[in-house]
Amino acid sequence: MSLSKNIERAAYVATQGARVAWYSAHYMLARRLSAPPVLESEPKFEPRTKPGRPREIQKAFLDLFALDRANIDAGLYPAPRDFNPGNLMSAMNNSARFFSDLPRVDQRRIARNATEVREANALRGEYPAYYLQNFHYQTGGWLTRESAKIYDTQVEVLFAGAADAMRRVGLGLLSQGLRGRDQRKVKLLDVACGNGRFLAQIMEAFPRLPASGLDLSPAYLEEARARLAPWPQTELISGKAEAIPADNGAYDAATCVYLFHELPPRVRRTVAAEIARVIKPGGVFVFVDSIQQGESPALDRMLEYFPIGFHEPFYASYQQEDLAALFGEAGFALEDSKLAFLTKALLFRRIPSDQ
Repeated sequence: MSLSKNIERAAYVATQGARVAWYSAHYMLARRLSAPPVLESEPKFEPRTKPGRPREIQKAFLDLFALDRANIDAGLYPAPRDFNPGNLMSAMNNSARFFSDLPRVDQRRIARNATEVREANALRGEYPAYYLQNFHYQTGGWLTRESAKIYDTQVEVLFAGAADAMRRVGLGLLSQGLRGRDQRKVKLLDVACGNGRFLAQIMEAFPRLPASGLDLSPAYLEEARARLAPWPQTELISGKAEAIPADNGAYDAATCVYLFHELPPRVRRTVAAEIARVIKPGGVFVFVDSIQQGESPALDRMLEYFPIGFHEPFYASYQQEDLAALFGEAGFALEDSKLAFLTKALLFRRIPSDQ
């Protein structure tokens, strides 16, 4: 192995190790500052699954980074550059926001109150009912600037600094699906792009790609717009995933990250059909979301607790969803899949209508 390659790998280990340490410290401090997770007035968590052995959980965690590094070595995407000393001030500001908001999140969690957004009468009729919830007991739901700015830190703390690496596994499948294509001629749509975190990772890997991001939250789209400013060919669209404002076959590729576990079952089918509608026959679709029960038994206890501890009302039904069948009904064929700690990524191909 060349010296430069050894240096690159050492840099990866150092930066990802620092990232994990940073967010793990946040998690442990947040646990210490938070109230006990179960009160007498709350429903008790009575797990049906066995707890995973620490060594097996650690292996699943480390395997994620091994896969991430293998994808980088294979040239599927560049090494991450976001966690470096130059971003220290931004990281400190995000940390301050996270801990400032923590008492409010904790209060909702203990009270099992995740209806603040839904109770805002001015929003009724403007957004789907399922959308107007405080998923994860977050302040402002998906609709405030504060939520858009703090979301990345909240997710990284939850996953001990592994969230970006889990998303990048989907980026690897996208690179695989687009192999041999001229990126300048591939129109891509990121469905439910949020604050643009994953779409920015796509643009780092494909800087000449004409890409669009779709989301319902004006605040998150504003954050995405700032993040995607280095790529002027990107477009951000306000709209629902169940009614994508685009013509049939408008895109060659689409991605969707961490959306489907927050959709009611009937809406999942509508969204799957809409994604299929806007992708050209032969186009690719990359799906990234939570793993499901039984796929990594050591993590099953975590999956069982997640909807209780983080207000995910549709997560239990997502756990039972046959995703290959769901997207097969919409017109996709499954080509590949990867498990990456608590996330899985699926690569689908849009089946031509005459087949």
